[in-house]
Amino acid sequence: MLKDVSFGQFYPAESFAHRLDPRLKILFLIAFITATFLAKNFYGLVLCAAVLVLAVLFSGIPVGKVVRSVKGVLFLVIFTALLNVFFYQGATVYWSWWILRITKEGLLFSAFLALRLALLVMCSSLLTYTTTPVALTDGIESLLTPLKWIRFPVHELALIMSIALRFIPILIDETERIMNAQKARGADFETGGLVKRVRAVVPVLIPLLLSAFRRAEELGDAMDARCYMGSKNRTKYKKLRFGWRDLVAFLTGAALVTGVVLLRVFVGATI
Repeated sequence: MLKDVSFGQFYPAESFAHRLDPRLKILFLIAFITATFLAKNFYGLVLCAAVLVLAVLFSGIPVGKVVRSVKGVLFLVIFTALLNVFFYQGATVYWSWWILRITKEGLLFSAFLALRLALLVMCSSLLTYTTTPVALTDGIESLLTPLKWIRFPVHELALIMSIALRFIPILIDETERIMNAQKARGADFETGGLVKRVRAVVPVLIPLLLSAFRRAEELGDAMDARCYMGSKNRTKYKKLRFGWRDLVAFLTGAALVTGVVLLRVFVGATI
């Protein structure tokens, strides 16, 4: 289950998507999220899904790996869908009991919402799969450069986000190591009810927190030993430059948003 968490994991490859400027990939993700929320019918979501499939093909990442990233939030998707199935008001009622009601509109809206959440998760995972934490930090810092005019700590914010992304897979591995060690000593994490499973996980939290604090302290000491002073008088080893690939990705994102808006205007809402 923990291995299904894809945020912060980088998939090394030499693909079209990997060579894109990190700033453009962030902007493309923003455009994709905007298009997904602007979509008010299944045609718009199908267009978003087609663009996502195209992006996956140009990334060189196995399709199954991208699809499995949804498993990390599968409980949230199913829970949200079920709430809408039983409590969404509609004209065509298929089944009703007390305050629970299954309607045609509720089923359509639940499917629409589940597909939207899945697309958002997969596209976000694709960003971290194709972008290293260092490149992501540089991209965020470059996009937020105008905020430096009001003395906003842009570099520090980008660094915090990069470290957080980098620590996610590290903490996942640490959690599995602790759980395997406790399983070897007789701990049971897989049987029993929900309350029993939650209680079984509690002993994992203390060593995990201690490990996280220890790693954070070691990272701070390493940065101090290298005389890290934040963004003050700091230069870049790699300069970010836009190329023809970035122009193609930009036009694709713009076409996606435009297409979804046109479908919303001319087709209307079907939910």
